[in-house]
Amino acid sequence: MEILVDSNVLLDILTEDPTWYEWSAHTLERFLEDHRVCINPVIYAEVSIGFERIEDLDASLSQAEIGRLRIPYEAAFLAGKSYLLYRQRGGNRRSPLPDFFIGAHAAVAGMPLITRDVGRYRTYFPRLALICPESNNKSI
Repeated sequence: MEILVDSNVLLDILTEDPTWYEWSAHTLERFLEDHRVCINPVIYAEVSIGFERIEDLDASLSQAEIGRLRIPYEAAFLAGKSYLLYRQRGGNRRSPLPDFFIGAHAAVAGMPLITRDVGRYRTYFPRLALICPESNNKSI
């Protein structure tokens, strides 16, 4: 089974975040044992901010055995519709948010998402399986 991993989890590990490093590292390690854990170009772009060179980012992702997936057009459509709903409900960001692309990709592909930032995902993708700090995802 493929699982998408959110950029916040990868950044927690790469920056050794004092609050989230332990949960993120343990969770990623646990799911890498039995699943193909992947990112998409949006997640790649968010994580790239912490690197000077593309080769360094690619080496880090290869070491962790993180797969790469393209975003399907169906996911881009769903991201746009979810973003529209967000705006209609009073959301104030004017450009498409990465979380909408990430959530829509996971939802359309039927993949669980490893994240610690669940608010938007639960609101706009309610059927999306989330692997998050407050969940107990033993069945995934």
